[in-house]
Amino acid sequence: MSLHGKTAIITGSTSGIGLGIARELARAGADVVLNSFSDSPEDHAAARDIAAEYGVTARYIQADMSKGEEARALVERAGVCDILVNNAGIQHVCAIEDFPAAKWDAIIAINMSSAFHTTAVALPLMRKAGWGRVINIASAHGLTASPYKSAYVTAKHGMVGFTKVTALETAREPITANAICPGYVLTPLVEAQIPDTMAKYGMGREEVIEKVLLERQPSKEFATVGQLGQTAVFLCSDAAAQITGTTISVDGGWTAL
Repeated sequence: MSLHGKTAIITGSTSGIGLGIARELARAGADVVLNSFSDSPEDHAAARDIAAEYGVTARYIQADMSKGEEARALVERAGVCDILVNNAGIQHVCAIEDFPAAKWDAIIAINMSSAFHTTAVALPLMRKAGWGRVINIASAHGLTASPYKSAYVTAKHGMVGFTKVTALETAREPITANAICPGYVLTPLVEAQIPDTMAKYGMGREEVIEKVLLERQPSKEFATVGQLGQTAVFLCSDAAAQITGTTISVDGGWTAL
């Protein structure tokens, strides 16, 4: 699969899942636009590293996905968008009655509303180019729920619904919209949580992974950022031209339960 000549914008993409997806799209030949809110030297270095490794154009554009005008400006500044990957997200765990309103607002804005703003600007660019792919990174929590994650579950369910609407509005065009729904993914953030979890439960590494972190993931294996990136590449392929408005679970069987 070659994506030469295509440009992909990936929100929240200087680490973790977003960076993994950006790297796989670049490996397939796409030029990429990385994004975060921090505008750090490391953010710019990530773009330079991708450009050097894969021989593509890679840029970094700062934008705060909690602010609709900045989400829109990200796509406007990029100037071209053949592939839009809405990945930016945050999490907070708390009972509903104690859930801070500011945290709720931030999660809904970043995890869900930002996708509306970026897509609204990207679709006219895709129509002008005559081709497009919208890939929304939802979650197993976009299809099921867990306690204490009210904002996250709400946002990810909303992302799945928004994906379906986007697909219906573009169904007669060479544009598709789909959602990838990961289960637990081994990112640096998750890796960093393992020692503390081991200490909390008095378990070894493998036991805490199987019995705590992957309790709801039947495969008892993490998905990888590379697998998610390769799923995104597939959704950009000709083989996926009639796959639209649906979810693809990469969750080790979580949502089969």
